[in-house]
Amino acid sequence: MGRRPARCYRYCKNKPYPKSRYVRGVPDPKIKIFDLGRKKADVDEFPLCVHLISGEREQLSSESLEAARICANKFLVKYAGKDAFHLRMRAHPYHVLRINKMLSCAGADRFQTGMRGAYGKPTGTVARIKIGQVLMSIRAKEQHEKACLDALKRACDKFPGHHRIAVSRKWGFTPYDRAEYEKLRAAGKIVPDGDHVKVVSTHVKLE
Repeated sequence: MGRRPARCYRYCKNKPYPKSRYVRGVPDPKIKIFDLGRKKADVDEFPLCVHLISGEREQLSSESLEAARICANKFLVKYAGKDAFHLRMRAHPYHVLRINKMLSCAGADRFQTGMRGAYGKPTGTVARIKIGQVLMSIRAKEQHEKACLDALKRACDKFPGHHRIAVSRKWGFTPYDRAEYEKLRAAGKIVPDGDHVKVVSTHVKLE
């Protein structure tokens, strides 16, 4: 029996149903890798940050997330270079889908009970998305802005619904605006911490 179309599971109808000790036999999500490219690049190397933002409250399957990841990664490797970006998938498929399997063979009506005991078996996983939630983020150098925008535009085609692409005012994946980041860096108040930073506190110990 093939996969049921994604339109059957597009909307957030019920409560979250995560994998747990009570919900067993859940198939592994298709997406396993959430960070691609040069993920260990120093925070100062990639000042540009571009986001793919959802415009709907919906559910995105792990298959569509994996398809978008592959699509964006291939485009960026081709047009920017494999060490010129850091792509991060921001949505995680924790919600478990269920299917009430129906038999379609001859004589199936002898065994089937219709809607009696219709609570289904786990069939896959999806990410539950809110309006305005970031789905994918790319940090890169300024000269690769067009490649990042085009990569997210192509990845956007793998998802249903309305989405928009935005160039962030922040420095890379940090929570600081570019002007504020440069001011803090000039003052020596920034300590690099991978793709993030720590800001040195102005508070001191009392003697």
